[in-house]
Amino acid sequence: MQEESNDMSLTVIRSVDPGSPAQDAGIRPGETLTKVNGHPIVDVMDYKYYTYDARLELTLTEPGGSSRTVRVLKEEGEDLGLNFETYLMDKARSCANNCIFCFVDQMPPGMRETLYFKDDDARLSFLMGNYITLTNLSEREQQRIMDLHISPINISVHATNPVLRTEMLKNRNAGKCLDQMKRFAQAGITMNCQIVSCPGINDGPALERTLTDLAGLYPQVNSISVVPVGLTKFREGLCHLDGYTAETAAAVLDQVEAFAKACMDKLGTSLVWCSDEFYLEAGRPLPEDEYYEEYTQLENGVGMLRLLEVEFRGAMFALEGDETPPPFSVATGVSAAPHIAALLEKLQARCPGVHGAVYPVVNHFFGETINVAGLVTGRDLIDQLKGKDLGERLLIPANMLRSGEQVFLDDVTVAQAEEALGVSVVPVEQDGGVLLDAMLGLDGPEPQPGPTLGGGEEFYCYNPGAGR
Repeated sequence: MQEESNDMSLTVIRSVDPGSPAQDAGIRPGETLTKVNGHPIVDVMDYKYYTYDARLELTLTEPGGSSRTVRVLKEEGEDLGLNFETYLMDKARSCANNCIFCFVDQMPPGMRETLYFKDDDARLSFLMGNYITLTNLSEREQQRIMDLHISPINISVHATNPVLRTEMLKNRNAGKCLDQMKRFAQAGITMNCQIVSCPGINDGPALERTLTDLAGLYPQVNSISVVPVGLTKFREGLCHLDGYTAETAAAVLDQVEAFAKACMDKLGTSLVWCSDEFYLEAGRPLPEDEYYEEYTQLENGVGMLRLLEVEFRGAMFALEGDETPPPFSVATGVSAAPHIAALLEKLQARCPGVHGAVYPVVNHFFGETINVAGLVTGRDLIDQLKGKDLGERLLIPANMLRSGEQVFLDDVTVAQAEEALGVSVVPVEQDGGVLLDAMLGLDGPEPQPGPTLGGGEEFYCYNPGAGR
C-alpha cells in the first residue's frame, strides 16, 4: 500500500442517510470529509475507526473550497450515515505477486474484466475477510494496522521458509512474511492463516516448518487452514503443477492431523485444519462437529459440509413429518453432491411426501479437476440439466452467482437459465436451515448484496476448499 495512492475525490460524500446523525448535523452531499476529531481521513479504515466515538468534530471541505467544522452527537458505535463513491473510500490495491498457483492466471480469456483483478488489500482483509500476502504493505501501512489495532487480519502464508515463499509468490518481498507477522503478534493483532498446498513444493517438510513457525505465534495466530491447489485446464504458459491424488491427499491429512493433535495437547486447540476437499479427495469421512471447534476457517471450506449437515439435521427436529412441498431439484458441484443427496435422503425418511433430486454439475468450463459449486457456470448448468426432471424449482448455491446479483461466472443470468431449463431457479445461502426451508418450498432470506467496493469492481478470490 502506498500512502500517495489515495484519491481525495473518493472521500467526497455522495449521499447522507435520512434520519442519521450526519443528516441531523446538517452534513450535505458534495462535501469532502477531511478530518474526524483532528485525524486525517484517508480511507474507510480511518473513517470507521475515528467515527466510533459518541462525540465527533468533523472537518468538511465544501465544493467551493472553503472549510467548515461540524459537531455530531450520537451513540457510541452508531453509524454516522455517510456514503461515499466507493466502500473503501479509495481505490482497491491490487496484488503485486505472480504466484505459481494463482487462480486468476488460470482464467480463460473473454470473461468480464473484473474477474481478472487480483486484490491484495489489507482493508478488505479486516472488513470482508479476504486473504492478503503482506507483500505490498508499506512501513506506514504496517504501522497503521498496529496503531489502529486492525484485527483480525487474514494472511495467505503458504510457506514461512523465506526462499521458498519468494519462489512461490515471485516477489522479492515475500520472504519478509514471518518477520511482519511477528511484529503484528507483538502488537496484539490476531491473524488467521491460509496455506494453499502444492504437491511436492510446500507440503511435506516445508509444511511442517510452516506449521511449526505459525504455532510459535499462538495465540495471535488464531487458526490455520490447509487447502489444496486448484488447477483449471487453462494453464498454458504457466509453471507445471500437479494436483492431489487420493494417496497424496491422505499424506497431507495424516501430517496435519498429527500436528493438530500435538497442538491440542500443548495449546488446547487443534489450531490447524485441512479443508473438506482433502477429505473428499482422499476418500475419507469428514471429522465430527466438535473437531472443528469454532469453525473459524469456514470460508476456506474447512468443515463447511459438516456444519451444513449439523444445521440441516437440527432444523429437521421441528418437522411434523407430513410435509408435501412441490417437487424440486438441487444442482451443486461434484464434490458436494453426495453429501447433499445424503441430506435429502434423511429428509425423505422423515417426510415421505418430499420429492426431490440432486444433480452434480461437472465443470467443463474450467476443467473437471475443479469440482466446487462456487465455480459452476451457467452454461454448464444448462447443458447438463436440460431435459432432466427438475420438478418445479431448481435450488442452486448462492455462491454460484456474483454477490448480490443474478449472474453466473460466465455472464449467463438466472433468467436465461430459467428460460432454458423451464424451471424457477432459486439461489440458496450456505446454511443448513435455509437449505431445508428451500427444499420444503418455504421462503428463505434473500441473498444480500455486498457493498460496492471500488466503482463497481468485483473482487474475486478463489478459496479452493470453499463452496458446496
